[in-house]
Amino acid sequence: MSVNTSVSSSPEEIQNFIFFELAGTTYGIEATYVQQMDTVERITPVPNALSFVEGVVFSRGQVLPLLNLRVRFGFEKIPYDIRTRSIVVRHQQRTVGLIVDTAREFISLPNNVIQPLPEGISGLSGKYLKGTITLEERVVLVLNVEELLKVEETPIVAAE
Repeated sequence: MSVNTSVSSSPEEIQNFIFFELAGTTYGIEATYVQQMDTVERITPVPNALSFVEGVVFSRGQVLPLLNLRVRFGFEKIPYDIRTRSIVVRHQQRTVGLIVDTAREFISLPNNVIQPLPEGISGLSGKYLKGTITLEERVVLVLNVEELLKVEETPIVAAE
């Protein structure tokens, strides 16, 4: 896999990403936010939760809210299967699981590989995206974790 960049990088200029699939599109999340990846099972529904909050799970000693990224991004909800994953992310005091179709790639790339979003991507679509990465013929949308975890209507913070 080659990256469309001509800059050589030293080890301190490398950034790690987890790539995952959602509705046929590849997304990337900076590995510094990721605590773990799990299969999705035993979700406890939460009454009156926002539509994209699937419920909570008990994982590694803590209760975590699970956000369905398909629903959060306005895609059709589909049944979970053996490929469905929860990517547990942490930013500041928030820890949540992000439900994705599949997650199977860990990749190291130069720090400067993230490009700004193209003009015309705005509103909610652009709000949750930090930029793009182009790998050969594949475009990867990079999540803006800080924005994704903001929920004005109600907090989604795991108890610690």
